[in-house]
Amino acid sequence: MKVGCVKEIKNKEFRVGLTPGAVKGYVGAGHEVLVEKGLGIGSGFMDEEYVKAGAKIVDTAKEVWGTVDMLVKVKEPLPEEYPLFREGLILYTYLHLAADQPQTDALLNAKVKGVAYETLIDRFGGTPLLAPMSQIAGRLSVQEGAKYLEKTFGGEGVLLSGVPGTKKGKVVILGGGSVGTNACKIAVGMGADVSVLDVNLNRLAYLDDIFGARIHTIVSTDANIEDEVRDADVVVGAVLIPGKAAPKIFKRKYLKEMRPGAVFVDVAVDQGGCGETTKVTYHDDPIYEVDGIIHYCVGNMPGAVPRTATIALNNATLSYGLQIANKGLEKACQDDQHIYSAVNTYDGKLTCLAVEESFDGYTYTDPKTLF
Repeated sequence: MKVGCVKEIKNKEFRVGLTPGAVKGYVGAGHEVLVEKGLGIGSGFMDEEYVKAGAKIVDTAKEVWGTVDMLVKVKEPLPEEYPLFREGLILYTYLHLAADQPQTDALLNAKVKGVAYETLIDRFGGTPLLAPMSQIAGRLSVQEGAKYLEKTFGGEGVLLSGVPGTKKGKVVILGGGSVGTNACKIAVGMGADVSVLDVNLNRLAYLDDIFGARIHTIVSTDANIEDEVRDADVVVGAVLIPGKAAPKIFKRKYLKEMRPGAVFVDVAVDQGGCGETTKVTYHDDPIYEVDGIIHYCVGNMPGAVPRTATIALNNATLSYGLQIANKGLEKACQDDQHIYSAVNTYDGKLTCLAVEESFDGYTYTDPKTLF
């Protein structure tokens, strides 16, 4: 199979879908790999490393898109890339279709085989291809929240750790999954006063076992969220329902009850965000203010640390990518039933139930009935 990778064109996105090490894995399995010139520079990987790994360097992204059988990316394609879609192409990347109807339509119309990292569910019920980015985004969320609390950025001027004789800053984390757990690690490490809210009592019990008296675990209800965020310095939106749009649990009405200069970091922004006042921002202009509250809603947070993020992502995606390349998507799914869950579009049909439930006018087709 011909496997390809192109530079990401999203604003300030420096991650790449293939490291030289991953290229070596595909080449070693007998595949031809084409990569766009300058592919990995933003993540610290030079063309010479890709050539040494066995890749062929081509001058343009268009040539890669038009030549390969499977294209490996990081972020969802942007409208400028839709004309490069073609029937039968396997697109292996984050898609986040539940927050992007135009992209959904474009993939369906072009009959692209869209394989989404974020919806692949493993035998443990986890999301192994989303996990590394969730870990990074969770850890960054508190780091960024702490930065934008500084008065020079418009924040209220609070140090999360405090110092002897002052109160600690308060971090409220909405969601106790992978993002929330990693946010909790950093917030606790900074010495903040930390509360985690989740609807899953078993998850709260797990977090209580891990962090003990260093955090407060609270059942997530509208009343409890409102009560906790009222005196919060940083609120982290860490809600995830795989494949679906994030529920809007951080209400606009809460903002006027909070202290001016507090910070809301919405890590769920890729899935539409969990805040009623969320809108996508970018690394070069990451924040905006609503009712006195600083909002940080960057849609590709791990892109701020591209080398770490690229290596972590490739660690997770390579094994499944090799299965698809070695066997073809159809046989790979049949041999590993969990890959079916990653197939979002196939031959003009929508094959992800969670996406079908997010929009009107679509009909879900179980991919197991197609091949």
